[in-house]
Amino acid sequence: MPQGTLEVVLVSAIGLENTDFLANMDPYVIITCESEEKKSKVASGQGCSPKWNETFLFTVSSGAKELNIRILDKDNYTADDFVGEANIPLAPVFDKEEVPPTTYNVVKDDQYCGGIRIGLKFTRQRSRDREFPEEELGGWTASSRD
Repeated sequence: MPQGTLEVVLVSAIGLENTDFLANMDPYVIITCESEEKKSKVASGQGCSPKWNETFLFTVSSGAKELNIRILDKDNYTADDFVGEANIPLAPVFDKEEVPPTTYNVVKDDQYCGGIRIGLKFTRQRSRDREFPEEELGGWTASSRD
């Protein structure tokens, strides 16, 4: 599997289930790639169709297989409500290196509950062996202390 930097562009969501009964919900997103986690800003009062337009960078190692997107509704006096989640496979972005903003299904309890629009870009980590070949080091191979 490749190693490098994954750029995640969180664009917007559509058709989310409103978890607030008396007002528009205040959604935010937690994005997880392997053990690295990033949190979006809260889209205050934007309800079921929030727009974020935020970019996040993740360091990807050889074990990364998918990106987990969790949408929550920020509440002031109680625990934040879980709205839904999407799991995005990373193999297509590793192959193509860029996937334009695409709408992915958001699910909760195995039921469709909206869509989230995300763009992805992958930049491979350069190998040091290719950047600094031994022949370009002026013949130096090792230093010794006699």
